[in-house]
Amino acid sequence: QGCICELIYQNPQSRCPDCDIYTRFMKSHQCYDLIPTSSKLVVFDTTLQVKKAFFALVANGVRAAPLWETKKQSFVGMLTITDFIIILHRYYKSPLVQIYELEEHKIETWRELYLQETFKPLVNISPDASIYDAVYSLIKNKIHRLPVIDPVTGNALYILTHKRILKFLQLFVCEMPKPAFMKLTLGELGIGTYSNIAFIHPDTPIIKALSIFVEKRVSALPVVDINGRVVDIYSKFDVINLAAEKTYNNLDVSVTQALQHRSQYFEGVMKCNRHETLETIVTRIVKAEVHRLVVVDSNSSIEGIVSLSDILQALVLTPAGNRSYLLNLPLILLINHCNKHSFNWILILFIH
Repeated sequence: QGCICELIYQNPQSRCPDCDIYTRFMKSHQCYDLIPTSSKLVVFDTTLQVKKAFFALVANGVRAAPLWETKKQSFVGMLTITDFIIILHRYYKSPLVQIYELEEHKIETWRELYLQETFKPLVNISPDASIYDAVYSLIKNKIHRLPVIDPVTGNALYILTHKRILKFLQLFVCEMPKPAFMKLTLGELGIGTYSNIAFIHPDTPIIKALSIFVEKRVSALPVVDINGRVVDIYSKFDVINLAAEKTYNNLDVSVTQALQHRSQYFEGVMKCNRHETLETIVTRIVKAEVHRLVVVDSNSSIEGIVSLSDILQALVLTPAGNRSYLLNLPLILLINHCNKHSFNWILILFIH
């Protein structure tokens, strides 16, 4: 099989001529193109109390904020919902004991305790850099938010996310040639994670879910019932509601209770199956404005997770029409595939 694959790959007619169309598109556009005409950016001074910072995230409807250190006169990091989760996971004891570290610590104190001499420069990007560079940085550094900072003025302009980038790409998809791999299925392309999937049950305590978030480094946990069916999903974003409702002092309640706040508008878990095409998957995840789809079988039993990161990796960094993907296909599919496709207004809230 290896020899046949090699011969097929070396034949220039076997390559999909448009397989790198999205890569070229991303390289030809700048991060500045992604910045909305009007947007809100919340900035925290590192002397701000941790609790006030998380309340400010909730009040302003944002998920993360750059951190400004006055002494250095520069941005030194990001405060995200992950920090909130780590604080709760590390210091929660019981509903009867107040979380002192959350109530009293300043952001700078928390960073010193958590990072413990492992301070790393803030990963950021220039507005003049290509969107391809932004995708590469997000995936390489395994981060979900990338601040756009003007290298001349030092001003923070925007925070880039996988969702924003994919939505931008989707706006122009109809104007570009469609790569053949977009018609292939998730199963054929091998996109997503299908082993060691972390999940919880409806009666799982919040503190247990937080432990899984920290230990597994995942951004969402499918909620599976006693029959193995996916009935809900508990994401990191849902955790910030504990701050909104000031219920973070009791993490022994179940995730089902914790999710009751969204029952009025929650449209259900966004799912897909391995037999759906990449084109269908991209359209669904962009339209639903979610960060991942749960891959299920015909009985709604969990099989895997497809994230925005997985999709951008397949569309942009290692286009799904290239050799690395073709080598993973069954031989008969590989041959059929090759025969068929011969181949500025920015509102900044500075909180201190």
